[in-house]
Amino acid sequence: MTPGILISIKNFLLDILFPRFCLGCRKEGTYLCEDCFSLIKILEHQHCPFCSKIVFNGRTCESCRKKKKLDGIYFATLYENPLVKKMIHYFKYEPFVKELAKPLTFLIITHLLNLNKTSCHDLKNKSMLLPIPLHKQRLKWRGFNQSEEIAKELSEFLKIPVQANVLTKAFKTQSQTGLKVRQRIKNVRGTFEVKRKKQVKGKKILLIDDVLTTGSTMEEAAFTLKQSGAREVWGIVVAREKV
Repeated sequence: MTPGILISIKNFLLDILFPRFCLGCRKEGTYLCEDCFSLIKILEHQHCPFCSKIVFNGRTCESCRKKKKLDGIYFATLYENPLVKKMIHYFKYEPFVKELAKPLTFLIITHLLNLNKTSCHDLKNKSMLLPIPLHKQRLKWRGFNQSEEIAKELSEFLKIPVQANVLTKAFKTQSQTGLKVRQRIKNVRGTFEVKRKKQVKGKKILLIDDVLTTGSTMEEAAFTLKQSGAREVWGIVVAREKV
């Protein structure tokens, strides 16, 4: 029996034992039905990842650019939306619904399609997708890296390869949840390493994560990548906590 057939049988059994229900209205068959999707506000503008000003093509605004390394960011919606928050929670925490990567990535794709053609063209000129890495203990606890799962789905749309082992997490950090801005910056300082510097030198990179709060994690990753020679570092996330 081939691996493909085994996977199909496994998925069939899972659908019978654990049927999918929309996390909004409980309609059977999907985690996000069309009706509930239509209630999520997908942003049509882009904002500076640090001061939240509306900007052109998602680039970090001129004043923030003088002291930051992240070139810009794309985020599809706001984390305050109860359904978005619920989806991300079920994705990252128990029951760890890995399949939520698809509807969450669909929010990102819808946002990208809402933008002008120049923005999408700029995205497809990037060299690689790099998921924000997890420490090995966190990865073992969850069973998967949520950022990598989003990156895999996004790769099919953008036709850009995912390089999951280029950027790694050198040591375990405290959860960013509940920390203030300065604490978040200090918490992630020096936490990332680039294992394959030749692969990032001179490249335009897209960092993938689920939620942006203060931008400290993305900024630290961008700092590390640029120290290793990356030309540009942009972020893509599902949701941002505040705009």
